[in-house]
Amino acid sequence: MAKIIGVANQKGGVGKTTTAVNLAAALGVLEKKILLIDADPQANATSGLGIEDATFSTYHLLEHSVEVEKCIQKTASPNLDIIPSHIDLVAAEIELVDRENREYMLKKALETIKNDYDYIIIDCAPSLGLITVNALTASDSVIIPIQCEYFALEGLGKLLNTIKNVQKIHNPDLDIEGLLLTMFDSRLRLSNQVVEEVHLHFPEMVFETIISRNVRLSEAPSFGESILNYDAESKGAIQYLQLAEEVLLKNENLINN
Repeated sequence: MAKIIGVANQKGGVGKTTTAVNLAAALGVLEKKILLIDADPQANATSGLGIEDATFSTYHLLEHSVEVEKCIQKTASPNLDIIPSHIDLVAAEIELVDRENREYMLKKALETIKNDYDYIIIDCAPSLGLITVNALTASDSVIIPIQCEYFALEGLGKLLNTIKNVQKIHNPDLDIEGLLLTMFDSRLRLSNQVVEEVHLHFPEMVFETIISRNVRLSEAPSFGESILNYDAESKGAIQYLQLAEEVLLKNENLINN
């Protein structure tokens, strides 16, 4: 049965979509069967994998208006499927408000395909609204990207509180997979300070892998490719493969224990 991992941070520009797309692609390259769900109305994960024409999207999935199988599209990346997003998803936030069990719409929609994949990665919207709550309710764990810049930890408390509330009310099994440091620049004192601070406050929760600032990594989405398809030898590709290996090692150890 698939492990479902949400990638969430209500702050924009922290490398959330970059992480969701490239972690999913890296896990696919490591021969795991992966489904990426784009749950962000900006649809950057969708365009970042070269998907342009989505007949059915996460909007239809949340509305339960079509079967989940109809929303799934293949990507050019090995072993990686996607449920694309669309700007329509903004409307779901309003349309679901009066629905019964509105926080469980995504969880329920995924039940029939959980056995078809090893991992399902959800790229959450940069907000703490109903769509993100749906994603966290459906997830087994959450990865929180934190950029190595000023105000890095600002808003993290709010996100951790939201996770606590989701655990308390909707999903007691929700776990924090880890905090991922992104946009690291070893030449900057500030970057190194943020790394130290995050390790000081959250020693058990931080991934060993750190994602550096990388030109190739920021170029890849404009070509509709993951970093592994775009430049497999770049620093960004190597780091996301390391992250995927770290996630696999952690989860396989849990299974064996």
